[in-house]
Amino acid sequence: MWRHTATEFNGFSQKIGYVLLRTIVLVVRGFTSKDLNNTAKSLTFSLTFAIVPILAMVIAIAKGFGVADMIENYLNTTFLGEAGMVPTIMEMVDRYLETAQGGVFLGIGLLILLWAVYSFFESVETAFNRIWNVPKPRSIVRKFTTYITIILFIPIVIVCSTGLEVFAGDTVTNSKFVQFFLCWVFFTWMYIAFPNTNVKFVNALIPGIIMGSLFKLLQMLSVYLIAMLSRTSIVYGAFASIPILMTWLQYTSLLILIGAEMAFAIQNNSEFEYESDLNSMSRRYKDFVMLYLLTTIIKRFEKDEAPLTAQELALRDHLPIRLVNQLLSRLVETEILREVINGEEDEHRYQPAMDTHIISVGMVIKRIDSQGTEEFLQAPSEQMLAFWEQYKQLKDTDQSLDEIFLDQLK
Repeated sequence: MWRHTATEFNGFSQKIGYVLLRTIVLVVRGFTSKDLNNTAKSLTFSLTFAIVPILAMVIAIAKGFGVADMIENYLNTTFLGEAGMVPTIMEMVDRYLETAQGGVFLGIGLLILLWAVYSFFESVETAFNRIWNVPKPRSIVRKFTTYITIILFIPIVIVCSTGLEVFAGDTVTNSKFVQFFLCWVFFTWMYIAFPNTNVKFVNALIPGIIMGSLFKLLQMLSVYLIAMLSRTSIVYGAFASIPILMTWLQYTSLLILIGAEMAFAIQNNSEFEYESDLNSMSRRYKDFVMLYLLTTIIKRFEKDEAPLTAQELALRDHLPIRLVNQLLSRLVETEILREVINGEEDEHRYQPAMDTHIISVGMVIKRIDSQGTEEFLQAPSEQMLAFWEQYKQLKDTDQSLDEIFLDQLK
């Protein structure tokens, strides 16, 4: 399945089916290898403690804009409202805001509120970055600005959804569609905002619609279960909403993480082409592909043709984009190629970084061979140092490695 690229298929339906199959495989692989189930449990625990501070901040912002009642009315239409938890939660929110305003030291209550929200969002970002294989988190300043933007975004979306419901009419169908649409918008925006990497809109939209719909269906199922258990008073009786709430939070977290994994799989689908072959690729074949790409770029430069992107170079010969990116990066690092960024399209294109007449196979291989750190051993033997000096001169002379080895044995 991974030994083909999508460009090798002629029919549109074949390409879509092939990409869909690989995406499903990548999502399943990511679910198991990245242990999303346990990550969802961890987020559920964090959300349980952070839900009141988050709502407190949202309500505080909503009061500033005079739309706090809209937020409360919206909560009544959700799972929390059906479970009868909104009055209790709103009472806790009011107490939390009073505590934040009446801190022992000026502003300490507000700082505690901000820290509670910051800690939860940081754990969510860490989970998303792990899914996207992003090693470097945002700076503290960027984290705060991003998280505050998210908090500001929530009441704006709720107010807009209320306006849409009024515009769409009072019919049940229109109301349900607006609620689903709100979930699609929020999930899509979340998949773009949280990872510390550039996520394309289309790649976030597909899981946003799927997971947003599943989230809404999960909420409807939870409401039905609460109504059923409340009528029959079995097992938990009046406390039936508590375990269902915890289960709802866990599966909501799991849906969010699976959607993030899906966005990653869609955007990086081509990165896994020939994955097992690339991991065991011989040095000779890798050099061959690298020299072929370099030759293509030089010929286009000499013909005064427009430089190509890595994606365009990969499509020309059905090459895996992951390999092309690796080889082009190596040629740029050794200053054989240079990147040209198109200001309008923000695309990285490649062309020679030196006079093409002085570029030779030997020079390229020598630069690639010498790339990286050398001579870092602290106490090499004299024989090893002598062997190294002769080895460095190997490609500048006709002396073979066998002759050097034999000289060391004498």
